[in-house]
Amino acid sequence: MNADDEILSVKNVYKVFGQQPGAAIKMLEEGKTKEDVFQETGQVIGVFDATFSVKRGEIFVIMGLSGSGKSTMVRLFNRLIEPTSGSIFLKGKEITGLTDKGLLDVRRKDMSMVFQSFALMPHMTVLDNAAFGLEVSGVVEEERCARAREALSQVGLAGHEYSYPHQLSGGMQQRVGLARALTNDPTILLMDEAFSALDPLIRTEMQDELLRLQKEQQRTIIFISHDLDEAIRIGDRIAIMEGGCVVQIGTPQEILNNPATPYVESFFKSVDSSKVLRAGDVACMDADIVVHHQQTPTQTPPSIPYAYMMDDQQQFMGIIDNSRPDGSGKALTLLPSDIETIAFDTPLHELLGLSASLPYPLPVLNADGTLNGTISRQSLLQSLSRH
Repeated sequence: MNADDEILSVKNVYKVFGQQPGAAIKMLEEGKTKEDVFQETGQVIGVFDATFSVKRGEIFVIMGLSGSGKSTMVRLFNRLIEPTSGSIFLKGKEITGLTDKGLLDVRRKDMSMVFQSFALMPHMTVLDNAAFGLEVSGVVEEERCARAREALSQVGLAGHEYSYPHQLSGGMQQRVGLARALTNDPTILLMDEAFSALDPLIRTEMQDELLRLQKEQQRTIIFISHDLDEAIRIGDRIAIMEGGCVVQIGTPQEILNNPATPYVESFFKSVDSSKVLRAGDVACMDADIVVHHQQTPTQTPPSIPYAYMMDDQQQFMGIIDNSRPDGSGKALTLLPSDIETIAFDTPLHELLGLSASLPYPLPVLNADGTLNGTISRQSLLQSLSRH
């Protein structure tokens, strides 16, 4: 990862709850488990030797079972709890050694947090709740109200400024909490199990809302979750924690294809791989079926039923169909307007019916129109059967 892409960096961070952190860390380094340490010393390991970076503009999901350390981790970022040892850097500046004033500035300007509980003030209007953080920061009323209105509009609550929390549904209340976090225009948005208290349909709606906002604003979001489906749906990358350790980090596709431990593998065992893997993950580029646009169809070996034409810039131009010669015995040329092409990021489950209905392997295109590769019926089924 390029250093310029890093917005948050964690270096060898430990968090031990108890009075003998040094003894606990030494036991961990000797190979003892989190349970061993607790049994022998009474010390609780929250986070053990965490090292990773978060990229600018990504949704980075930290997930694990209860007690894995995920919520402890997110509270270390804004120092709601202090690390026992190690360093945390924000935009290249270490924040673990900040003074109280410096830390307050970070919390006000660089990090906003959305909690599982909506944490709204019941006696305040929606507008006042959204503007509350700015009021605490000393922002004048006119500016904070304008910024709060804008944030409420962003999350779909325009017109509800003077409602009270009890008048809103759970999903709408969480939107207020999200708007309150957005009013500060934070460098990083921290979301700790933000949607887990919501009903399933509203939860999906809020995930959609977050993805919509992310597409428009490209914020850096660190999202804590215990729900694998949620992590896969919203996360650009996922960090999986077990017993206070970060055991694997990667895209959903990378983790599904190459789980680092049996624990990670078991986590992903029930995942529908057709919804995780994308066309670009399984597309194959076979040089034998690619022809230059200056070649004629008769230069394509008859043993190859379908060949894929590209121009000098590798742009996809069409398919040469050797399986159905015309009246003169020449191969047919299918133009892109007559062909079903697939974007490289299309989920595999969307290809099943299409692959079954078309005679030719599906051409998969990159975002710039170049040919990524092709997916045959056989390769599609083989990819899904491996998971």
